Amino acid sequence: MPQLIPFYFVNQLSFAFLSLIALVYIFSKFILPVFTFQQVIRLYITKLSNKS
Repeated sequence: MPQLIPFYFVNQLSFAFLSLIALVYIFSKFILPVFTFQQVIRLYITKLSNKS
C-alpha cells in the first residue's frame, strides 16, 4: 500500500532520533566520565612518580 510509505519513514526517523538521544544520554552519564576519571588518575600517578 503506497499510502503507508510516509508513515514508515516517519516511524524510522523518529526511532533514529530517539535512539540517538538515548545513546548521547548513556554516553554522557555512564561511559565518558569513566574515561575522564581514568585520565585524572593517570595524571596524578605521573605527577607522584616524577616527585620521587
